[in-house]
Amino acid sequence: MTTPVKNPETQVRRPDEPLFKRLTRQQLFIPVAALALLVLFNLIADPSFFAVSINQNSLGNPVLSGNMVSVLDNASELVILSIGMTLVTASSGGQDISVGATMAIAGSVILRMVCGGQVTADTMQTPLILAVLAGVLATMLCGAFNGALVAYFKIQPMVATLIMYTAGRSIAAWINNNQLPIINDLGFKYAGTFLPGVPVPTPIFITVLVILAFWLILKFTTLGLYTQSVGINPSSSRLNGINPQMVKLLTYVILGACVAVAGFIRVSRSGSINYSRIAENIEMDAILAVALGGNALSGGKFNIYGSILGAYVIQFLTTTLYKYDVPSTALPAYKAVVVILLVVLSAPVVREKLAGMKKAPAKAAKEVA
Repeated sequence: MTTPVKNPETQVRRPDEPLFKRLTRQQLFIPVAALALLVLFNLIADPSFFAVSINQNSLGNPVLSGNMVSVLDNASELVILSIGMTLVTASSGGQDISVGATMAIAGSVILRMVCGGQVTADTMQTPLILAVLAGVLATMLCGAFNGALVAYFKIQPMVATLIMYTAGRSIAAWINNNQLPIINDLGFKYAGTFLPGVPVPTPIFITVLVILAFWLILKFTTLGLYTQSVGINPSSSRLNGINPQMVKLLTYVILGACVAVAGFIRVSRSGSINYSRIAENIEMDAILAVALGGNALSGGKFNIYGSILGAYVIQFLTTTLYKYDVPSTALPAYKAVVVILLVVLSAPVVREKLAGMKKAPAKAAKEVA
Protein backbone atom coordinates (compact mmCIF):
# COMPACT_ATOMS: atom_id res chain seq x y z
CA MET A 1 0.00 0.00 0.00
CA THR A 2 1.45 3.34 -1.06
CA THR A 3 1.60 6.28 1.27
CA PRO A 4 -0.24 9.32 -0.09
CA VAL A 5 1.99 12.25 -0.91
CA LYS A 6 1.29 15.26 1.20
CA ASN A 7 0.55 18.45 -0.68
CA PRO A 8 1.62 21.54 1.29
CA GLU A 9 -1.14 23.55 -0.39
CA THR A 10 -3.87 21.22 0.93
CA GLN A 11 -2.55 20.38 4.38
CA VAL A 12 -4.54 21.60 7.35
CA ARG A 13 -2.96 24.68 8.85
CA ARG A 14 -2.00 24.25 12.49
CA PRO A 15 -3.20 26.98 14.85
CA ASP A 16 0.31 27.31 16.27
CA GLU A 17 1.95 27.60 12.84
CA PRO A 18 4.11 30.76 12.62
CA LEU A 19 2.57 33.67 10.74
CA PHE A 20 5.48 33.95 8.33
CA LYS A 21 5.21 30.31 7.38
CA ARG A 22 1.49 30.72 6.73
CA LEU A 23 2.21 33.75 4.55
CA THR A 24 4.84 31.93 2.48
CA ARG A 25 2.30 29.24 1.68
CA GLN A 26 0.07 31.77 -0.06
CA GLN A 27 0.12 31.78 -3.86
CA LEU A 28 0.52 35.55 -4.03
CA PHE A 29 3.42 35.67 -1.59
CA ILE A 30 6.17 35.76 -4.24
CA PRO A 31 4.71 38.54 -6.45
CA VAL A 32 3.77 40.60 -3.39
CA ALA A 33 7.24 40.10 -1.90
CA ALA A 34 8.85 41.03 -5.24
CA LEU A 35 6.77 44.19 -5.45
CA ALA A 36 7.66 45.08 -1.87
CA LEU A 37 11.38 44.62 -2.59
CA LEU A 38 11.18 46.85 -5.66
CA VAL A 39 9.35 49.51 -3.66
CA LEU A 40 11.91 49.29 -0.84
CA PHE A 41 14.85 49.47 -3.25
CA ASN A 42 13.50 52.59 -4.94
CA LEU A 43 12.63 54.22 -1.63
CA ILE A 44 16.22 53.79 -0.48
CA ALA A 45 17.93 54.59 -3.79
CA ASP A 46 15.78 57.55 -4.79
CA PRO A 47 12.52 58.42 -2.99
CA SER A 48 11.65 60.81 -5.83
CA PHE A 49 10.93 57.71 -7.92
CA PHE A 50 7.41 57.80 -6.44
CA ALA A 51 6.81 61.49 -7.07
CA VAL A 52 3.70 62.28 -9.11
CA SER A 53 3.14 65.70 -10.64
CA ILE A 54 0.64 67.41 -12.91
CA ASN A 55 2.04 68.80 -16.14
CA GLN A 56 0.61 69.90 -19.45
CA ASN A 57 0.73 67.79 -22.58
CA SER A 58 1.23 69.08 -26.13
CA LEU A 59 -2.45 70.05 -26.30
CA GLY A 60 -2.26 72.10 -23.11
CA ASN A 61 -4.33 69.67 -21.04
CA PRO A 62 -3.27 68.82 -17.46
CA VAL A 63 -1.95 65.26 -17.16
CA LEU A 64 -0.39 63.19 -14.40
CA SER A 65 3.24 62.24 -14.87
CA GLY A 66 5.76 60.24 -12.89
CA ASN A 67 7.28 56.80 -12.72
CA MET A 68 4.30 55.22 -10.97
CA VAL A 69 1.92 56.65 -13.56
CA SER A 70 4.19 55.18 -16.25
CA VAL A 71 4.11 51.77 -14.56
CA LEU A 72 0.30 51.69 -14.45
CA ASP A 73 0.02 53.06 -17.98
CA ASN A 74 2.67 50.98 -19.74
CA ALA A 75 1.60 47.76 -18.01
CA SER A 76 -1.91 48.00 -19.48
CA GLU A 77 -1.36 45.81 -22.53
CA LEU A 78 0.61 43.23 -20.54
CA VAL A 79 -2.05 43.02 -17.83
CA ILE A 80 -4.81 42.42 -20.39
CA LEU A 81 -2.75 39.76 -22.17
CA SER A 82 -1.85 38.02 -18.91
CA ILE A 83 -5.55 37.53 -18.13
CA GLY A 84 -6.19 35.66 -21.37
CA MET A 85 -2.87 33.82 -21.14
CA THR A 86 -3.81 32.56 -17.67
CA LEU A 87 -6.99 30.93 -18.98
CA VAL A 88 -5.14 29.35 -21.91
CA THR A 89 -2.41 28.02 -19.61
CA ALA A 90 -4.92 26.65 -17.11
CA SER A 91 -7.01 24.81 -19.71
CA SER A 92 -4.34 23.50 -22.10
CA GLY A 93 -1.23 23.22 -19.93
CA GLY A 94 0.65 25.30 -22.51
CA GLN A 95 1.13 28.87 -23.65
CA ASP A 96 0.29 30.92 -26.73
CA ILE A 97 3.53 32.40 -28.08
CA SER A 98 1.77 34.22 -30.94
CA VAL A 99 0.11 37.04 -28.98
CA GLY A 100 2.64 39.65 -30.13
CA ALA A 101 2.11 38.71 -33.78
CA THR A 102 -1.67 38.70 -33.44
CA MET A 103 -1.49 42.11 -31.75
CA ALA A 104 0.13 43.27 -34.99
CA ILE A 105 -2.80 41.78 -36.93
CA ALA A 106 -5.34 43.55 -34.69
CA GLY A 107 -3.53 46.87 -35.03
CA SER A 108 -3.23 46.48 -38.79
CA VAL A 109 -6.94 45.69 -39.22
CA ILE A 110 -7.98 48.65 -37.05
CA LEU A 111 -5.71 51.07 -38.91
CA ARG A 112 -6.89 49.72 -42.27
CA MET A 113 -10.46 50.46 -41.25
CA VAL A 114 -9.94 53.94 -39.78
CA CYS A 115 -7.64 55.03 -42.63
CA GLY A 116 -9.99 53.68 -45.28
CA GLY A 117 -7.12 52.01 -47.13
CA GLN A 118 -5.14 55.26 -47.37
CA VAL A 119 -1.55 55.59 -46.22
CA THR A 120 -2.33 58.76 -44.28
CA ALA A 121 -5.71 59.96 -43.05
CA ASP A 122 -6.50 63.13 -41.13
CA THR A 123 -9.94 61.90 -40.02
CA MET A 124 -11.30 58.44 -39.30
CA GLN A 125 -12.95 56.96 -42.39
CA THR A 126 -14.81 54.31 -40.35
CA PRO A 127 -16.50 54.64 -36.95
CA LEU A 128 -13.99 53.66 -34.30
CA ILE A 129 -16.28 51.08 -32.68
CA LEU A 130 -16.62 49.21 -36.00
CA ALA A 131 -12.85 49.27 -36.53
CA VAL A 132 -12.21 47.88 -33.04
CA LEU A 133 -14.86 45.18 -33.50
CA ALA A 134 -13.20 44.19 -36.78
CA GLY A 135 -9.88 43.88 -34.95
CA VAL A 136 -11.51 41.80 -32.21
CA LEU A 137 -13.09 39.49 -34.78
CA ALA A 138 -9.77 39.05 -36.60
CA THR A 139 -7.83 38.05 -33.49
CA MET A 140 -10.65 35.86 -32.18
CA LEU A 141 -10.42 33.95 -35.48
CA CYS A 142 -6.66 33.65 -34.92
CA GLY A 143 -7.38 32.38 -31.41
CA ALA A 144 -9.92 29.89 -32.79
CA PHE A 145 -7.30 28.64 -35.26
CA ASN A 146 -4.75 28.13 -32.48
CA GLY A 147 -7.35 26.60 -30.18
CA ALA A 148 -8.55 24.15 -32.81
CA LEU A 149 -5.01 22.90 -33.38
CA VAL A 150 -4.55 22.38 -29.65
CA ALA A 151 -8.01 21.03 -28.73
CA TYR A 152 -8.95 18.92 -31.74
CA PHE A 153 -5.64 18.05 -33.38
CA LYS A 154 -3.85 17.50 -30.04
CA ILE A 155 -0.85 19.62 -31.03
CA GLN A 156 1.28 20.91 -28.18
CA PRO A 157 0.29 24.57 -27.56
CA MET A 158 3.68 26.17 -28.19
CA VAL A 159 4.07 24.23 -31.43
CA ALA A 160 0.52 25.03 -32.55
CA THR A 161 0.89 28.75 -31.90
CA LEU A 162 4.32 28.81 -33.53
CA ILE A 163 2.50 28.94 -36.89
CA MET A 164 0.80 32.24 -36.08
CA TYR A 165 3.94 33.49 -34.33
CA THR A 166 5.86 33.00 -37.59
CA ALA A 167 3.22 34.22 -40.03
CA GLY A 168 1.30 36.81 -37.99
CA ARG A 169 3.45 39.88 -38.68
CA SER A 170 3.57 39.08 -42.39
CA ILE A 171 -0.22 38.80 -42.41
CA ALA A 172 -0.43 42.16 -40.63
CA ALA A 173 1.79 43.78 -43.28
CA TRP A 174 -0.22 42.15 -46.09
CA ILE A 175 -3.47 43.62 -44.73
CA ASN A 176 -2.14 47.13 -45.45
CA ASN A 177 -0.19 46.20 -48.61
CA ASN A 178 3.12 46.48 -46.73
CA GLN A 179 2.45 50.17 -46.09
CA LEU A 180 2.61 51.89 -42.70
CA PRO A 181 -0.75 53.66 -42.29
CA ILE A 182 -0.90 56.81 -40.19
CA ILE A 183 -4.06 58.29 -38.65
CA ASN A 184 -3.82 61.89 -37.48
CA ASP A 185 -7.30 62.09 -35.95
CA LEU A 186 -6.84 62.97 -32.26
CA GLY A 187 -10.01 61.04 -31.40
CA PHE A 188 -8.28 57.81 -32.38
CA LYS A 189 -5.36 58.49 -30.04
CA TYR A 190 -7.48 59.09 -26.95
CA ALA A 191 -7.51 55.37 -26.07
CA GLY A 192 -3.72 55.26 -25.92
CA THR A 193 -3.07 58.67 -24.38
CA PHE A 194 -5.46 60.94 -22.46
CA LEU A 195 -9.09 61.92 -22.76
CA PRO A 196 -9.55 65.72 -22.89
CA GLY A 197 -9.70 67.11 -19.37
CA VAL A 198 -8.85 63.75 -17.75
CA PRO A 199 -5.34 63.70 -16.24
CA VAL A 200 -5.20 59.89 -15.86
CA PRO A 201 -3.98 57.89 -18.91
CA THR A 202 -6.89 56.24 -20.73
CA PRO A 203 -5.23 52.75 -20.89
CA ILE A 204 -5.53 52.57 -17.10
CA PHE A 205 -9.32 52.94 -17.35
CA ILE A 206 -9.50 50.35 -20.13
CA THR A 207 -7.47 47.90 -18.03
CA VAL A 208 -9.77 48.41 -15.03
CA LEU A 209 -12.81 47.75 -17.23
CA VAL A 210 -11.26 44.54 -18.59
CA ILE A 211 -10.39 43.32 -15.08
CA LEU A 212 -13.92 44.13 -13.91
CA ALA A 213 -15.41 42.28 -16.89
CA PHE A 214 -13.42 39.13 -16.12
CA TRP A 215 -14.26 39.38 -12.42
CA LEU A 216 -17.93 39.35 -13.35
CA ILE A 217 -17.46 36.49 -15.83
CA LEU A 218 -15.61 34.30 -13.34
CA LYS A 219 -18.05 35.13 -10.55
CA PHE A 220 -21.32 34.57 -12.38
CA THR A 221 -20.38 31.86 -14.90
CA THR A 222 -18.77 28.42 -14.72
CA LEU A 223 -15.88 29.39 -17.00
CA GLY A 224 -13.30 29.33 -14.19
CA LEU A 225 -14.53 25.98 -12.82
CA TYR A 226 -14.62 24.34 -16.25
CA THR A 227 -11.20 25.70 -17.18
CA GLN A 228 -9.60 24.35 -14.01
CA SER A 229 -11.38 21.02 -14.34
CA VAL A 230 -10.18 20.52 -17.92
CA GLY A 231 -6.64 21.57 -17.02
CA ILE A 232 -6.46 19.18 -14.07
CA ASN A 233 -8.03 16.11 -15.72
CA PRO A 234 -9.70 16.29 -19.17
CA SER A 235 -10.93 12.68 -19.01
CA SER A 236 -12.64 13.19 -15.67
CA SER A 237 -14.14 16.46 -16.93
CA ARG A 238 -15.65 14.64 -19.90
CA LEU A 239 -17.25 12.08 -17.57
CA ASN A 240 -18.83 14.99 -15.69
CA GLY A 241 -20.46 16.38 -18.82
CA ILE A 242 -17.81 18.98 -19.75
CA ASN A 243 -16.50 19.17 -23.31
CA PRO A 244 -12.72 19.62 -22.88
CA GLN A 245 -12.15 20.51 -26.53
CA MET A 246 -14.77 23.25 -26.46
CA VAL A 247 -13.41 24.71 -23.21
CA LYS A 248 -9.86 24.83 -24.59
CA LEU A 249 -11.08 26.40 -27.83
CA LEU A 250 -13.07 28.99 -25.87
CA THR A 251 -10.05 30.04 -23.79
CA TYR A 252 -7.99 30.64 -26.94
CA VAL A 253 -10.82 32.70 -28.44
CA ILE A 254 -11.03 34.74 -25.22
CA LEU A 255 -7.28 35.32 -25.39
CA GLY A 256 -7.80 36.51 -28.96
CA ALA A 257 -10.26 39.15 -27.71
CA CYS A 258 -7.74 40.26 -25.06
CA VAL A 259 -5.07 40.53 -27.77
CA ALA A 260 -7.32 42.82 -29.83
CA VAL A 261 -7.87 45.20 -26.91
CA ALA A 262 -4.14 45.28 -26.19
CA GLY A 263 -3.38 45.81 -29.89
CA PHE A 264 -5.86 48.68 -30.09
CA ILE A 265 -4.22 50.42 -27.12
CA ARG A 266 -0.77 49.94 -28.66
CA VAL A 267 -1.58 51.45 -32.08
CA SER A 268 -3.69 54.16 -30.44
CA ARG A 269 -0.63 55.42 -28.59
CA SER A 270 1.13 56.43 -31.81
CA GLY A 271 -1.55 56.38 -34.49
CA SER A 272 0.61 54.10 -36.62
CA ILE A 273 2.23 50.67 -36.64
CA ASN A 274 5.61 49.04 -37.17
CA TYR A 275 4.86 45.43 -38.03
CA SER A 276 8.23 44.04 -36.99
CA ARG A 277 8.54 45.93 -33.71
CA ILE A 278 5.02 46.27 -32.31
CA ALA A 279 4.62 44.23 -29.11
CA GLU A 280 8.02 42.66 -29.65
CA ASN A 281 8.66 39.87 -27.09
CA ILE A 282 5.48 40.72 -25.19
CA GLU A 283 4.45 37.05 -25.32
CA MET A 284 7.41 36.18 -23.11
CA ASP A 285 6.45 38.83 -20.57
CA ALA A 286 2.85 37.55 -20.57
CA ILE A 287 4.01 34.00 -19.85
CA LEU A 288 6.33 35.26 -17.12
CA ALA A 289 3.47 37.24 -15.57
CA VAL A 290 1.41 34.04 -15.36
CA ALA A 291 4.29 32.12 -13.78
CA LEU A 292 5.20 34.97 -11.43
CA GLY A 293 1.59 35.04 -10.26
CA GLY A 294 2.05 31.55 -8.83
CA ASN A 295 0.15 29.72 -11.59
CA ALA A 296 1.42 26.32 -12.69
CA LEU A 297 2.46 26.44 -16.34
CA SER A 298 1.35 22.81 -16.62
CA GLY A 299 -2.29 23.88 -16.24
CA GLY A 300 -5.06 23.33 -13.72
CA LYS A 301 -5.81 25.64 -10.80
CA PHE A 302 -5.21 29.30 -11.56
CA ASN A 303 -5.40 32.75 -10.04
CA ILE A 304 -5.99 35.56 -12.54
CA TYR A 305 -5.27 38.21 -9.92
CA GLY A 306 -1.84 36.69 -9.35
CA SER A 307 -1.10 37.06 -13.08
CA ILE A 308 -2.29 40.67 -13.01
CA LEU A 309 0.00 41.41 -10.08
CA GLY A 310 2.83 39.59 -11.87
CA ALA A 311 2.35 41.83 -14.92
CA TYR A 312 2.63 44.96 -12.78
CA VAL A 313 5.76 43.58 -11.08
CA ILE A 314 7.39 43.03 -14.47
CA GLN A 315 6.56 46.57 -15.60
CA PHE A 316 7.73 47.99 -12.25
CA LEU A 317 11.03 46.19 -12.74
CA THR A 318 11.33 47.47 -16.32
CA THR A 319 10.64 51.06 -15.27
CA THR A 320 13.16 50.77 -12.43
CA LEU A 321 15.88 49.53 -14.78
CA TYR A 322 15.20 52.36 -17.23
CA LYS A 323 15.30 54.83 -14.34
CA TYR A 324 18.87 53.80 -13.55
CA ASP A 325 20.01 54.02 -17.18
CA VAL A 326 20.32 50.33 -17.90
CA PRO A 327 20.93 50.06 -21.69
CA SER A 328 17.87 48.89 -23.60
CA THR A 329 19.93 46.10 -25.17
CA ALA A 330 20.84 44.74 -21.73
CA LEU A 331 17.36 45.18 -20.26
CA PRO A 332 16.04 41.71 -21.22
CA ALA A 333 19.03 40.02 -19.56
CA TYR A 334 18.60 41.90 -16.27
CA LYS A 335 14.88 41.29 -16.29
CA ALA A 336 15.29 37.61 -17.12
CA VAL A 337 17.69 37.00 -14.23
CA VAL A 338 15.40 38.66 -11.68
CA VAL A 339 12.23 37.03 -12.96
CA ILE A 340 13.83 33.57 -13.15
CA LEU A 341 14.90 33.89 -9.51
CA LEU A 342 11.38 34.87 -8.49
CA VAL A 343 9.75 32.07 -10.47
CA VAL A 344 12.17 29.46 -9.09
CA LEU A 345 11.55 30.63 -5.53
CA SER A 346 7.81 30.37 -6.12
CA ALA A 347 8.03 26.74 -7.25
CA PRO A 348 6.41 24.31 -4.74
CA VAL A 349 9.45 21.98 -4.93
CA VAL A 350 11.81 24.77 -3.90
CA ARG A 351 9.49 25.82 -1.08
CA GLU A 352 9.42 22.25 0.24
CA LYS A 353 13.22 22.01 0.10
CA LEU A 354 13.62 25.27 1.99
CA ALA A 355 11.12 24.14 4.60
CA GLY A 356 13.03 20.87 4.96
CA MET A 357 16.31 22.74 5.45
CA LYS A 358 14.75 24.78 8.26
CA LYS A 359 13.40 21.66 9.97
CA ALA A 360 16.72 19.74 9.79
CA PRO A 361 18.64 21.79 12.43
CA ALA A 362 15.70 21.65 14.82
CA LYS A 363 15.42 17.88 14.37
CA ALA A 364 19.17 17.43 14.92
CA ALA A 365 19.02 19.53 18.12
CA LYS A 366 16.23 17.34 19.48
CA GLU A 367 18.19 14.17 18.74
CA VAL A 368 21.26 15.55 20.54
CA ALA A 369 19.15 16.47 23.55
